[in-house]
This record gives sequence, structure tokens and C-alpha cells, in this order.
Amino acid sequence: MEDENQRQFQPTKPIRCIVKLVDLSNGRGAAITLKNDFERISEKLEIVSQQLRQAMTVSTTSSGKVHGMDWSKRPGFEETSCVVDDFSFQQDLHSSHFIVVHGAGSFGHFQASKSGVHKGGLNQPLVKAGFVATRISVTSLNLEIVRALAREGVPSIGMSPFACGWLTCEKNMASADVSMVAKAIDSGFVPVLHGDAVLDTSQGCTILSGDVIIRHLAEQLKPKFVVFLTDVLGVYDRPPTEPNAVLLREIEVHEDGKWSVVKPTFENLNKQVEFNVAAHDTTGGMVTKISEAAMIAKLGIDVYIVQVATSHSLRALSGELKDNIPEDWLGTVIRFQR
Repeated sequence: MEDENQRQFQPTKPIRCIVKLVDLSNGRGAAITLKNDFERISEKLEIVSQQLRQAMTVSTTSSGKVHGMDWSKRPGFEETSCVVDDFSFQQDLHSSHFIVVHGAGSFGHFQASKSGVHKGGLNQPLVKAGFVATRISVTSLNLEIVRALAREGVPSIGMSPFACGWLTCEKNMASADVSMVAKAIDSGFVPVLHGDAVLDTSQGCTILSGDVIIRHLAEQLKPKFVVFLTDVLGVYDRPPTEPNAVLLREIEVHEDGKWSVVKPTFENLNKQVEFNVAAHDTTGGMVTKISEAAMIAKLGIDVYIVQVATSHSLRALSGELKDNIPEDWLGTVIRFQR
């Protein structure tokens, strides 16, 4: 029955790319929120939105003029920008090929941790209040990302897992119908999903992370590739702030789920990476990112981990890396051993 449902809700248009905006709660790895500022968004979001528009643009003869879709009033601006005639000759984007997923960063984590939402117990007043507060925070971030994309002419639509009816059981995905995501794609929109507070059939409620969401979407919708945008060049053999940290250019995932470093080649590098990543995982969470990326790669989908708002991220988003990784590209590729 599951395979039948999966076929039923496949979008008729192929998915080109799922983009993950990486935002860890402590700020390390944060792509779009500021590290140490509670509920503050980075100026990099504007660049990310511009790069996504460039990656989605079909025509090379476009005038370059952006026709924004955010017609709501913004703080600090007197008027909204909406010229109906501008849309008569606008070049359409390859928008149906993209999905965006983002974490919470400095949004949501404070509310969730203070109230214990991830542990469940909706019968407790504090947990119920925290559930509401967490969703207010994460959906406000989602709205800002949707608006930033819309200002760049990207037809973005915010889609919350809770509102889509996604459920967990003992914190594991139990029900996550992607039909509305598929229908949004077929209608020419760019779905923007986020980590969310959701109902759990076992413990009442929990937090569904963006990492789990992107893996589920990859399994169901089979994009050509996945891009993780973070605030460092890629995956390193140790915390990148440490001296002599080495950027891992290519990681190969094996059938049993284990992975090994292909580039660069160093003696005993794998043991060193495994130890160092595990040692700083409590603050960086990078081992979780690699694990999720490895599970996506096992599906035969290449994963690129790259620094946000750089020429390297634009090349990854544009699909330049699918067949060949140029030597001048800086980032980490995670692939299944073929």
C-alpha cells in the first residue's frame, strides 16, 4: 500500500533539487540565522534567495528585472511594490524543480528546550504552552524565508509539517503524506518546509527535525541532487576552527551505510574523522548531518555540502556538479558507491 501511495502522489514534473538551509541551535553551521542573537535572521538570506532565483531561471535572455511577489507591507517601507503589467512578459522560472527545507536555528529551539516539547506530555500545561510558542517561532522564520524568496520573484509557499498532518510515533516518522507538496510543485510553486513541533501518537508531541524531513522528501520524490547550505566550506576532518583542519572533498557511502573519504587521501584518515566528528557533535551536530546525507546518498542521490552565499553554492544549486566536480570547487560531495 505504501508503494501504491508513493506512486499516486509523485509529481508529474521531475524534482531537480532539494535545498537544505542548515541551522543548528548553537549557531555553528547556521546558514540563515545569526549565531548568538535570539530570533535574528542573517543578511545571507537575501543572497541565498538571489542564488536560488538564478539557479531556477530557464532563459538566458531575461532582462534581469525581478518582479517581486511579496506585496505585504514591510517595516521601514512606506509602500508595497506591485506593478501588475510587469507580469505580462515575465520569464517563468524552473520553480517546479526545487524544494526548500530549513531548520530552526535561533528560532524555536529556546521555546522547545525550555518546555520539553521534544519529550512529549501535552497534558502538562508547560509542554502545551511550549508547543504553541515553538510553532509561533518556527513559522515566523518560515514566513520570513518565504517572503525573501518571493521578493526575488520565486513563487514560494510555506508548508508546515504540522499543518500537513505529519505525525511521529516514538519520535520516528509515522505518517507524512507528501501529496500537498507534490501538488504544489505541479502547480509551479516552490514548497518551503521547516522543522516543526508535531503530534506524536506515542508520547503526545515531539520535534520533527529538518534533517528527517529532507530525507523523507528525498525518498518519496527522488530529486536529481540535494544541496546542504551551511556557514563553512563543507565537512572537515575536525572542527574547522582548529589548526590544520582538512576539508573533505568527497565521501563515499557503502551499501552497509558506512562511509569512507575518497578525497583527499590520507593514511588512517577515516578513524581520525570519526573520532573528531563524534567529539564535537554535541555542539556542532555535524555527525547527524553526515548520517542523514549518507542515507540520502544511498538512494543514488548526490549530496553537496557547501558554504552558503558563495560562488561554490551557486554552482551546486545550478546543477554544474552533477557529472563532474571541478578542482576549483570547494565543498563536500557525498555519493553512493556505484
